[in-house]
Amino acid sequence: MHVLVVEDEPSTRADLVEMLTELPEIGEVSAAESGEAAVRLLGGGTFDAVFLDISMPGLDGMDVARVVSMLSAPPTIVFVTASESHAIEAFGIGAVDYLLKPVRPERLSESVARIARRGRGGGASPVADELAVVQIEHSRRTVFVRRDDIQYAEAHGDYVRLHTADDTHLIRLSLSYLEEVWAPAGFVRVHRGYLVAVGWVHDLRVTSSAGLVACTPAGDVPVSRRHARGLKEQLIDAARSGTLGRAAR
Repeated sequence: MHVLVVEDEPSTRADLVEMLTELPEIGEVSAAESGEAAVRLLGGGTFDAVFLDISMPGLDGMDVARVVSMLSAPPTIVFVTASESHAIEAFGIGAVDYLLKPVRPERLSESVARIARRGRGGGASPVADELAVVQIEHSRRTVFVRRDDIQYAEAHGDYVRLHTADDTHLIRLSLSYLEEVWAPAGFVRVHRGYLVAVGWVHDLRVTSSAGLVACTPAGDVPVSRRHARGLKEQLIDAARSGTLGRAAR
């Protein structure tokens, strides 16, 4: 793939270029130090993806993303930023991922692999992209929860309870539906009533009360005999690719 890095901070730009160059999916990396420079490059060349800083003087990342959306063959957008405050707007524009600085090599690799799958026609569906951020309505407020922060999901009657490191949230969806649309993001069924995000599992443990459990920072998740082998295989794959145990990083 030919990708473009748009970042006004020289050291961050150089780090991103270096990390991307080392990935097997990447054939060529171009770089721009500003939104204006990015627009010039986008107008004169073809790119598969743009790794785009949000906060820049002049044309910021959101401005550049709107220009990208008007191209006849728009590249995939991945936002790279120091703040989560623009996540909702970013996914609304059509970004496929949202990387927080400092960017970890394994997280960047995960994002590039996702772009490559989309290019081969194997990417997540539009519905799955929409659920990259879950909107949860309470009586007088709306809470937005990033899928990447959800460590496991638990069936709760007609609802699903989503567990993050700091909180839980009820959403009116079926566990089977979430299993289908979140599978590309690493969520797997481990029990009739549970999904777990493989990247958040730091170990497996046998307990006297629940039997085998997958341990995450948000809590222990029961694993049925039927799903134990599949989960172990997923954990091995995640360990090999460096995406296992996010909480340890």
